[in-house]
Amino acid sequence: MDGINAISMSGFMNTGVTGLFFIVVEVLSILFVWSLLQEVKWDKLFRFPRNAKARMFQVILAIVIGHSFAQFILQYWEYTVLLRGFAE
Repeated sequence: MDGINAISMSGFMNTGVTGLFFIVVEVLSILFVWSLLQEVKWDKLFRFPRNAKARMFQVILAIVIGHSFAQFILQYWEYTVLLRGFAE
């Protein structure tokens, strides 16, 4: 493999690993928020907290909050990577 192809493959692998990392952080954040939402007393908000509408609300809420939490973590990680270049 010549030098140009090696560099482009290296960039592709780096992009793939970064994408995989972002997906893992996103999914773990949603699962973390879902586990936290299980402790909420939903019977104060819903008459039947175990029916499909209440569960769908919990799923959507977990996705929205989990996505926001993941974005915070990923942006923080990105800023720390940028700061490494500043310190060098």
